[in-house]
Amino acid sequence: MEMRRVVVTSDGVEVQTAAVPEPKPGEVLVRMAVAGVCGSDVHALHGRHPFISLPFAPGHEVSGTVVDTGRRVTVEPPLPCYECKTCVAGRPNVCERLRFFGCAHDQGGFADYFTIDERRLHTVPDELDWPAAALIEPLSTPVHAIRLAGGVRDRAVAILGAGTIGLLMLRVAKDQGARRVVMTARSASSRERALRFGADAAVDASSPEAIEGVRAELGESADVAFDCVAEQATLTQAIGIANKGGTVVVVGVPPGEVSIPLHTVQDSQIRIQGSATYVPEDYADSITLLRRGVVTPADFITATHSLDDAAAAFRDAESGGHIKVLLVP
Repeated sequence: MEMRRVVVTSDGVEVQTAAVPEPKPGEVLVRMAVAGVCGSDVHALHGRHPFISLPFAPGHEVSGTVVDTGRRVTVEPPLPCYECKTCVAGRPNVCERLRFFGCAHDQGGFADYFTIDERRLHTVPDELDWPAAALIEPLSTPVHAIRLAGGVRDRAVAILGAGTIGLLMLRVAKDQGARRVVMTARSASSRERALRFGADAAVDASSPEAIEGVRAELGESADVAFDCVAEQATLTQAIGIANKGGTVVVVGVPPGEVSIPLHTVQDSQIRIQGSATYVPEDYADSITLLRRGVVTPADFITATHSLDDAAAAFRDAESGGHIKVLLVP
């Protein structure tokens, strides 16, 4: 039996025909129901992702139905070895031999069918529809980052970047009791959207006074600054906003090397924390947040395309005019 699958090559986004894969021992065959286009997919298309090379099979924000059982599932895309030191310690997201479904793997979720290790699946509750299920994976990223920061209750929070992850971070931080949340974004429309989504203030990230502006809006330095962009400019701003004694959590995937003012980091006792994807408990918390309505599909999903129109979905995702773009069969 044949199926459609999306492959990103140096020529662009292609929909190809392939044989339906056969599950190996421990794997199941899943019929795709919905999949989100991630910023990482777009960056990889243009050669700006440090860990994804072309060609690749995209689609790690994917949910669907197990063919043999009818179970509704969403995928946790890191593919750990389950044997190394970090896996044994309960941190499979930083497995020493990590592969990643939909990024560094021979299959992705932008396909009619895919096979995957059954241990990487989470059941989607019946009360969550497929659009809500599509948000479980991206929502788990800020949930994990906030967990690594030690929580945000009664803390002053800065979020650099008002894209999908930044806006999800905002909703989680507000729900978890952050004292005040200030966001940065380069475009006026993104800053306006951040305010609509609940930010206490939004500052122009391109302003030479961005650091001072965020600190003024917070009324203090940030206890935690979440860098959801992870470029030289934003990391420099995050360190300045968190100075002194604050924590900077790097959430975005850096497109290249950056430098840091190490003397400031040392002398001001600034903690710089990397945040790599998520672990199973983050998925559980994300499902709870969606069930409670803290994050709703109506707010975040702004475009939906069929699998045959994958190239158009990628164009929408990189246009800057959308939050979350979905693909459906």
